[in-house]
Amino acid sequence: MENIKAIIFDAYGTLFDVNSAAEKCKNKIGDKWELFANYWRTTQLEYTWLRSLMDRHQDFWKITEESLDKSMKVFNIDTSMKGELLDLYKVLSTFPEVKETLKKLKEKKYKLAILSNGTPSLLDELVNSNDLESIFDDVLSIEEVRIYKPHPNVYNIPIKKYQIKKNQFAYLSSNTWDVSAAGNFGFNAVWVNRNKNIFDNLDYKPLTEINKLSDLNNLL
Repeated sequence: MENIKAIIFDAYGTLFDVNSAAEKCKNKIGDKWELFANYWRTTQLEYTWLRSLMDRHQDFWKITEESLDKSMKVFNIDTSMKGELLDLYKVLSTFPEVKETLKKLKEKKYKLAILSNGTPSLLDELVNSNDLESIFDDVLSIEEVRIYKPHPNVYNIPIKKYQIKKNQFAYLSSNTWDVSAAGNFGFNAVWVNRNKNIFDNLDYKPLTEINKLSDLNNLL
């Protein structure tokens, strides 16, 4: 990738491990903790898409809570754990290579930003709890446009912010639908494929595929 001026990161699943909240409670949840975590995440995403299509917007924290309610019922998890799981979701852990990779990119003077479904306060808490506040130039939320990814209006947020061309952005996400949307919008979209998944058929093939975020240093 050449002439890149800004690097935009998805947050959930790309920088922050969405399963880490349930993992920290696995002794209470039991062997089903990972299935439960994946179901919670899938339901959460489905609710963002369905609410966008229905034009019934709720912020991401409300959706996270509502999807947790359903998931706990499906997996028969004691409702007394709800508060603990929600508190842990506010301080999700980063993936192991994230901090060091971001520091190296910061040293190279790229504009670095998050573009996420999360609410501004939730994203700020995630960034601060992981000591990343000095890394990012901006933390951008879909709440500016009140519709969720993969709507094109979301990807226009950093265009308005930085006033640079689409092809001067690199966009990284672990979510194939997010990569497809960003790529179709015109960004240089890179798929962070940590789990050896298969890419979706959504009219876009990623510019490149990497196994972990640190591989980005070899592309720039």
